[in-house]
Amino acid sequence: MNILSLERMRLFLEARPSDDPRIVVSGNFATPWELLGVVTDTIERMRLFALNPQPGWPLREGIVTESPFMGAGGRQGGDVDYLPMRLSLVPRLFRSARPPDMVLLQTSAPVDGRVSLGVEVNILPAAIEAVRARGGLVLAQINPRMPYTYGDGEIPLADIDAAVEVDQPLPSPTLRPPSEVAEVIGDYVASMTGDGATLQTGIGQVPDAVLARLLERKYLGVWSEMISDGIVALERAGCLDPQRVIISTFLFGTGGLYEWAHKNPRLRMQRTETTNDPAVIARQPSMISINSALQVDLYAQSNASYAKGQIYSGFGGQPDFVSGALHSPGGHAIMALPSWHAKSDSSTVVPLLSEPVCSFQHSAIVTEHGVAHIFGRSQRDQAHLIIENAADPRARDFLREAAHQRGIGFHDTVR
Repeated sequence: MNILSLERMRLFLEARPSDDPRIVVSGNFATPWELLGVVTDTIERMRLFALNPQPGWPLREGIVTESPFMGAGGRQGGDVDYLPMRLSLVPRLFRSARPPDMVLLQTSAPVDGRVSLGVEVNILPAAIEAVRARGGLVLAQINPRMPYTYGDGEIPLADIDAAVEVDQPLPSPTLRPPSEVAEVIGDYVASMTGDGATLQTGIGQVPDAVLARLLERKYLGVWSEMISDGIVALERAGCLDPQRVIISTFLFGTGGLYEWAHKNPRLRMQRTETTNDPAVIARQPSMISINSALQVDLYAQSNASYAKGQIYSGFGGQPDFVSGALHSPGGHAIMALPSWHAKSDSSTVVPLLSEPVCSFQHSAIVTEHGVAHIFGRSQRDQAHLIIENAADPRARDFLREAAHQRGIGFHDTVR
């Protein structure tokens, strides 16, 4: 691996002209911004493939953004190709329809002949393997503040063609106290999570509220697409099973989370094909998968991808974990969301989704108004439970009428 200045990296790229390459970029909160800037300033036309591109993403003419999970950076305009796909299947693209010509990473400092992908493993090991097989380039932005995490993100220096060194802090979320709605939802979800359960949570007020209410549990496991500071709190409180390694594929949280992750043998960062494989998820005991959505309907379908007809995010790992959790012994696939959307002043429970479906057939729909335990219920009873236990009272008359019009009006009793 050659360590270059930013200027020498530009010359390095100019000496290797490429016609409209596909470039896989470390996404989420590990984007190598300085390295990416050199590449986009040097190469005229390209296709940038990334998960969850963040604000500041290059959107100029000549750049096409390809993404199976759209972030705020990709929603700002530009030429965007959204790829509707379960996250577990994305690595297959690199061996078939969308082979990469270059991969851009942000890594830790070298340790014993390797660097670590740190907080963002995800689809990158598959991209590196595919681009090496094609004779393409692997470039890295080495950041001494990136934690060295163990697992599939440990990359031999020989697999990296050239690198730049950039010392900068990693992004962290803006910390906000949970809303009253999130607190109530957290209570309901926590009541469904017993000792020995395996957790999959995301980031946000609802997952944070759930985790804060599990500090009395014991022997919990973690098998999650991502983890944040709430998992560290459970670990320090002695709630996690010491015999079970903590599994994740990307991290996002405070500096304390990143310090905890650095060279932590309790944490194993694995590639997406493993963390999001529904069959592997199903083998985890009492898998509790907690997801959210923009809308759910009376058929227990969720939409987490589209808002007002425009792509907002994507499938992500939701369908992978919903399916896996439903097949786990004692598992539950929980859809947790506020019942009312304040900005649009509208119900998040609707008669029928008008946008593409992300997942369906959940164990339960949870809002601040209660829990609709829908698994195994008839279509009529499912609609009844969603309306009466989860929907906002302001929307219930409308939803009852809509259910009758669709032939799923309910009887007086739920069986």
